[in-house]
Amino acid sequence: MTSISLFLPDEAATRRLGEDLALTVKPGDCLALTGDLGAGKSALSRALIRAVADDDELEAPSPTFTLVQSYELRFPIHHFDLYRLGDESELDELGLDEALSEGVALIEWPDRAGARLPKDAIRIAITHEGDGRRLAIETTNGRFATRLKRVLAIRRFLEDQRGEVARRRFLTGDSSFRAYERVATPAGEQLVLMDAPRRSNGPPIRDGKPYSQLVHLAEDVKPFVAVARYLRSLGVSAPEIYAADMDAGLLLIEDLGSEGVLDDDGRPIPERYVEAVKLLADYHRHPTPERLEIQPGEWHQLPEFSRETLKFEAEVLIDWHIPWRRGTVVDETEKADYLAIWDHLIDELATVEKRLALRDYHSPNLLWLPEREGFQRIGVIDFQDAIIGPSAYDVVSLSQDARVTVKRPLMERLIETYMDDRAAQGDFDRDSFLKAFAIMSAQRACRLNGLWVRLLKRDGMPHYMRHMPRTLWHLSMALEHPVCAPLRDWIRKAGIPAAESPED
Repeated sequence: MTSISLFLPDEAATRRLGEDLALTVKPGDCLALTGDLGAGKSALSRALIRAVADDDELEAPSPTFTLVQSYELRFPIHHFDLYRLGDESELDELGLDEALSEGVALIEWPDRAGARLPKDAIRIAITHEGDGRRLAIETTNGRFATRLKRVLAIRRFLEDQRGEVARRRFLTGDSSFRAYERVATPAGEQLVLMDAPRRSNGPPIRDGKPYSQLVHLAEDVKPFVAVARYLRSLGVSAPEIYAADMDAGLLLIEDLGSEGVLDDDGRPIPERYVEAVKLLADYHRHPTPERLEIQPGEWHQLPEFSRETLKFEAEVLIDWHIPWRRGTVVDETEKADYLAIWDHLIDELATVEKRLALRDYHSPNLLWLPEREGFQRIGVIDFQDAIIGPSAYDVVSLSQDARVTVKRPLMERLIETYMDDRAAQGDFDRDSFLKAFAIMSAQRACRLNGLWVRLLKRDGMPHYMRHMPRTLWHLSMALEHPVCAPLRDWIRKAGIPAAESPED
């Protein structure tokens, strides 16, 4: 049992706690609110609902007479008031079980639910204390308690940096350990809070290394800080970092807005994609240092796309995709042939140009800043996993976006624009670049076509499979280059068919 006691001196404090709870709750959570009439149960519920809705004026009446009020928001919220409940069996008709299966339940007068109240309900007792309120939060739900403590710690960090914070809103979460908030201050500042506690590496899976170390994923916020400062020094529109608690994994950074490089139908806006590839061409004229400064006296040693990493990622295809497609695992001879082909392809990369690959340089991480000039109109985020590798890698990420179809004419325009801009800078080997592009395209496509199946089979996330037609098409295009001929023959023999451009 975890117990947390909070004093709320006024209505503003109640609103702020509602925002904090909105950043804490997850589908399946049940908040049981107790207290006398007028204690503030409905006020706290309303603050939470409005924060999730991101609408300070949302009508959120107390469901005293309707017993339940539902809101279809970022996740569903069902607000119950059981004061007038005649019998706990009526909860079947009200749909409590369904509410918890899909969203969050807020329950006032929860004792009237009797044995039907979930055993892991988060109990929030509200009592008057002077001119304010005292909240006693008790929970056996360890995950909720951990999340709430983290959210409250972030509140203290924000107040230490900016004083009173006017507004906190969920922005996005891109992994199990990294999330973002949009923060507003009374002075009118709009900021982004990056919440990235140190990664838990997990068990070793090869050569004594966990997955994150094998593929060189950032384990804390320090690589983000180092890369952001490096990019800004080169004129790239990366977020400025205003404050940091690197031990806690908290950064307060510049808000680059929400306008991206896709239109309202989720299709690429060609002019913005062209600016994004021109940014890469300018950025790649700078040789990459071996290390980047995090803060005075502390450095981030840049990892490299090693043979080990490239082959490990490519193996996802034979570990997951082919067994799913054929119904049988890849035998040792077939696997050895596949890995030998990749050894040859990696040898071909030995002489190609290397730069700092941002690694996730694609539509979700590119923002449009119309008030700026030239390629500085492209805002770049999510680069903490940057790695030294072929400069072609980020051009592949952009022009062969795994989640958005970039039609072939636009893809070829982007490649030509990049090569023309690089050639205008001086010596540039087009043939070497196109070879590297094909190899990195094939490597990335092999990884992704295996990854979608792994997410389906291991993680129960089938929606990623909708991207497979696109990434199979990317693989087919990569195999057109002569350097990939041995891989093409292996792929076809393994039973993976050639694919054409998807319709979307």
